[in-house]
Amino acid sequence: MAQTTVAIVRYEKPLESVRKAVELAHGLDHLPADARVFIKPNIVFWTRAVPFPKWGVITTSRVVEDMVVLLRERGVAEITIGEGMVTLNPKDTETPAHAFEGLGYGVLKKRYGVKYVNVFERPFEKVDCGAGVVLNFNTDILHSDFVVNLPVLKTHAQTVVSLGIKNLKGTIDIPSRKKCHSADPEKNLNYMIARLANKLPPSFTLLDGIYTNARGPSFDGKIRRSNLLVASSDMLSADMVGARILGHAPSEIAYLVHAAQEQKRPLDLSDVAVVGERIEDVASYHEYAFPYNEAGTLPRAMERRGIKGLSYRKYDSTLCTYCSALNGVILTAIAYAWQGQPWDNVEVLTGKIMQPTPGKKKTILIGKCMYQANKDNANIQEMIAVKGCPPSPKAVVEAFHRAGIEVNADIFEHIDAAPGFFMARYEGKPEFEKSFFELDS
Repeated sequence: MAQTTVAIVRYEKPLESVRKAVELAHGLDHLPADARVFIKPNIVFWTRAVPFPKWGVITTSRVVEDMVVLLRERGVAEITIGEGMVTLNPKDTETPAHAFEGLGYGVLKKRYGVKYVNVFERPFEKVDCGAGVVLNFNTDILHSDFVVNLPVLKTHAQTVVSLGIKNLKGTIDIPSRKKCHSADPEKNLNYMIARLANKLPPSFTLLDGIYTNARGPSFDGKIRRSNLLVASSDMLSADMVGARILGHAPSEIAYLVHAAQEQKRPLDLSDVAVVGERIEDVASYHEYAFPYNEAGTLPRAMERRGIKGLSYRKYDSTLCTYCSALNGVILTAIAYAWQGQPWDNVEVLTGKIMQPTPGKKKTILIGKCMYQANKDNANIQEMIAVKGCPPSPKAVVEAFHRAGIEVNADIFEHIDAAPGFFMARYEGKPEFEKSFFELDS
């Protein structure tokens, strides 16, 4: 049985540690000197409202620069960094530009001649990924000769882990992203993302685990300093080893199961040669799901606070990225609105497949998809619909006020400041260094 190689390296020093991971994995051995290389970091979110420490959420600028240096050492002149990050307004181009500059990509441009692009400002091409999956990909990555994939080593509330394969979701357009969150029980999110790498150029994947993230993928997760790098020229192998390091068996992760079946690969790592550190020496369990009560009708923390008269069911895989960005903020606002008196039997539905519970007095439908799915449902006594795609924060506030839940509008008006609230817990801790995201000009 032919084996693929995955390197696990402890991060110790700039450049040296990344170099070691690349060399152990033979990641750039077959890279032509004149190759056009596309680097895909993970910039899942950004805000201009507050200084935003990015630990465990965004690929460190340290790893990005180290990879650029290694590519330039091999004579690669044409390097493009590309990402399509999530913004509450999909037409927002100022926030991505601010992110690229804030992460030091402008320094990389001056120092090494690197280009960086917001994929939403670039063309897309339709790609048949097989198995009935057709998505629109950024042309820059499609027409490169080689892809360097730099995701963060983290879990994900919907897909258990978010590693190399899922990181490619940032190179498809918004309609394709929404398509991935399908209501089809078979061709669902995991089925779709399993095929993202099928038609891309040859690649090298380096999982950035200097900081790892439990209950990821964003700033409301539980972040820790792990000092790990995981590298492979085989993306699926990198993801399977990464999953094990995060404490999850590949066989329990649906998108890895789909990908392995399609490639006729075992899930037990029997065809993977792990070099460097041993998995068992570096693995630690990272939770992926936000805990809900046994009925799945309320987050456990809200139930412990005694909140009654409200059902806010646990998210499913059909909740797309843009509604997900609001979901956590809504729950936070509800928690602050609780004054100890039960609300009037209100139910909140999200995603594309949830159905209303008979007997609820008020049903809030979040998003265009949920409205379309239930607008004629006879089990709804009083419908309160937020129809936008994505929903506007103002419309969300009005809907909850109409339901008798007095959420604070300021929370939504200052939604961009939310990362500062969550990241404040790491301030002053020496292991959380901002320097990993700063490049000296």
